[in-house]
Amino acid sequence: MLDRLPFLIGLRYVRAKRRNHFISFISLTSMLGLMLGVAVLILVLSVMNGFDHELRTRVLGMVPHAKIEARGGLTDWQSLAERLLQRERVIGAAPYVEQQGMFSIGGNNKGAMVTGIDPEYEDQVSIIGEHMQQGSLDDLVPGEWNVVLGSLLARQLGVGVGDRVTLLVPEASITPAGVFPRLKRFTVSGIFSVGADLDANLAYANIEDMQTLARMGDAVGGLRLELDDLFAASAETRAIINELGSGYRGLDWTYSHGNLFQAIQMEKRMIALLLTVIIAVAAFNIVSTLVMVVTDKHADIAILRTIGATPRSIMGIFVVQGLAIGIIGILIGVAAGIGLALTISELISGIESLFDIQFLDANVYFISYLPSQLEWSDVRNIVAAALGLTFLSTLYPAWRAARIQPAEVLRYE
Repeated sequence: MLDRLPFLIGLRYVRAKRRNHFISFISLTSMLGLMLGVAVLILVLSVMNGFDHELRTRVLGMVPHAKIEARGGLTDWQSLAERLLQRERVIGAAPYVEQQGMFSIGGNNKGAMVTGIDPEYEDQVSIIGEHMQQGSLDDLVPGEWNVVLGSLLARQLGVGVGDRVTLLVPEASITPAGVFPRLKRFTVSGIFSVGADLDANLAYANIEDMQTLARMGDAVGGLRLELDDLFAASAETRAIINELGSGYRGLDWTYSHGNLFQAIQMEKRMIALLLTVIIAVAAFNIVSTLVMVVTDKHADIAILRTIGATPRSIMGIFVVQGLAIGIIGILIGVAAGIGLALTISELISGIESLFDIQFLDANVYFISYLPSQLEWSDVRNIVAAALGLTFLSTLYPAWRAARIQPAEVLRYE
């Protein structure tokens, strides 16, 4: 019977109505604090996981893991691609020609990076083919001067499929009439959308058309590579350049988007740390609750000691009571956090539609919606941390209760 004593009395103290309502209020506050801390931490980490996932799948799905370039361009890119594809980590290679320029139509001007691609190879290194809203990459036929625009870029220019736009490139053409910027008329043959900032500043054309525009002849700007592990891009790029020797240079995705990825990882760690402090504050509120309960239950503790309860059993009573308060708050918080993490994207989208506002502008942020990805490992770690902090907060009050001397208490009863 005495072995079950801490568990039975501890749970009874949790359910019992208290003469001191302030103790009940502090207990409820501790429970609510744990609930809110756990729920918010699960939600925030899920959103950070969502941003991390979207960066990897969408933005880095459009951005090459690595690029290999040569001085003056690559003339025999097919043989180099075959050579690189024999490497263990390289799973795709495609030629490209990049040209920074400005699209213009009816007084609307917008800068963009125009990438000349070969539709036959592009699906090896990019997910653009999976995100075409209108048209197809197969419409980028050599000599027809077609272009595929990002959805935001097309919206800003006010154009759709079939419209003609003028591309101005930052190179001058010298004619008998003077020096004029080089420009070319393109027909919009497709529109893509990946829900990222790339929709506002990226366009695709046929690689042969871009070779003609850039006056590169048969050479291409370089090769875009897809690797089996994007985090091995830096090391693999260095290894490739060391193998190819001088005259080549390599760039990987960390040059263009590495800082963004590192920022997300750092923010995730810092936010987790700060919100864990909130959970710690709520957990240590249990100290106040239990200290007041111990003071209120001096007589009960003394009677239990006189009938044979050991100091360890007395400690167990208050440890059980504190853990019961914490577990209730944690379980409610976990349920609320999981529910919010699974529905936050739809909730934010509904709010945006209802009030005609946009929380994430793709011109500012790299995606235009709030992503969320629940990781059960995060939930497990959060619950473990909250339970650990709750247990630690019960030790001091329980130790004080175990030190109460029955004779001293009962003398005045």
